[in-house]
Amino acid sequence: MASQWDQIKIILNERLRPGIFKVWIKPLRGEVQDERVTLTAPNEFVASWVRERLSDQIRSAAASHLGFEPEVLLRAEEKSSENRTNGPLIKSGSGSEMNLPVQPPGPKTKKVSWRHTFNDFVVGSCNQLAYAACTSLCRTNFEQDNLFLCSGPGLGKTHLAQAIGNELCAQKQQSSINVVYASSEQFANQMVRAIKSKDLDTFKKRYRENVDLLLLEDIHFFQSKGKMQEELLSLIKALEENGSKVVFTSSFLPKELKEVDNQLASYFCSGLLAPIEKPDYDVRKRVLQNKAEKFQIDIPEDISHLVASSITQDIRQLESCVRNMAMKARLLNQKITQDLVQDVLQHYAQEFTTMNLEQITDYICRTFELSKQKLSSRSRKKQIVLARNAAFYMARQFTSLSLKDIGKQFNRRHSTVLKGIANIEREITLDTPMGRQITRITEQASKT
Repeated sequence: MASQWDQIKIILNERLRPGIFKVWIKPLRGEVQDERVTLTAPNEFVASWVRERLSDQIRSAAASHLGFEPEVLLRAEEKSSENRTNGPLIKSGSGSEMNLPVQPPGPKTKKVSWRHTFNDFVVGSCNQLAYAACTSLCRTNFEQDNLFLCSGPGLGKTHLAQAIGNELCAQKQQSSINVVYASSEQFANQMVRAIKSKDLDTFKKRYRENVDLLLLEDIHFFQSKGKMQEELLSLIKALEENGSKVVFTSSFLPKELKEVDNQLASYFCSGLLAPIEKPDYDVRKRVLQNKAEKFQIDIPEDISHLVASSITQDIRQLESCVRNMAMKARLLNQKITQDLVQDVLQHYAQEFTTMNLEQITDYICRTFELSKQKLSSRSRKKQIVLARNAAFYMARQFTSLSLKDIGKQFNRRHSTVLKGIANIEREITLDTPMGRQITRITEQASKT
């Protein structure tokens, strides 16, 4: 028969993230007696971490099972010196062993894979303000409570957000800092699950308790989502009261986010707004040089000029191009020549030709074999929606029209245009089949 603690663990397993449960709850031994839950951890570090971070969750889970809120006590198991090891071992469900962490990681950062640093970010006039703001924030002399990073896809806003988290976690190896990093979509999904499981308090604690910095990506996702905007506004106010800082990223300026609560929009604008522009030739050349060093290849000056002049809109594509050049040269045991590079370049969107909205509409209609009437119709057929979103995206890329003006052409509201563009950017960023399709369409358009 399962013990009372086993039943409580089942509840905790449902409420906590898998990694948290596996590393911190599973190795605990527990006993329920009278109105007290006594837990024994493998060592003092685990006991201290659970005591500081998970006591409330354990108490809540115990109350759900026992029908009353018990006292929770944490203690460390006493071991003889001959049985001690460098890293305490626990058994996983399959019987395999794993080491508990021997250093106390930041409670919200240990599951994040920080892919980027400030050292591999190329600074130029297009991104100098954003870079200076992010590095200043890490030195704790950033005076504003909020930082708003804004750019199109592939220009570096995620790189900088990740570099902030990476830098702070490198500085603070102890549990004295808590960096929470999430996309707005992840935030929304977690909130929905919390509401469905009637456990909104745990969700709120995750983003509020002992949080020093919140890194929240793609906040345009919250447009027209009233309930989530309310929760986000409440969260930002709570963090502000605690002296915490927030970094937002978005593909759109705050003024372009029309269906956003006025107070929330005010918070977006209350800190430093740091837009990142498209890279100039000098930045593109230095990105090429940096990536060439990373992949240990030599790119002749004429080829470097060709690539930097061909791919002008997207740093991510530029980096991918260098990677593919290096891989192709190695696999075929060839030098990087003009012919090899031209063959690689054909797969990337190159220097854009000037296109107005009418030309974009004509091109999309030809590509998707649709009439202009169908493109502007109220149809929600998947292919027509994709074509319409592609038109929104290309209009954003090729013209300086506002979202409102783009929407007028297709009988759509500003918010619909924004959502369509955001969906396309997400598919491109995730490199999905749909994203690759739109990239190919855009490439072809640049050659017409």
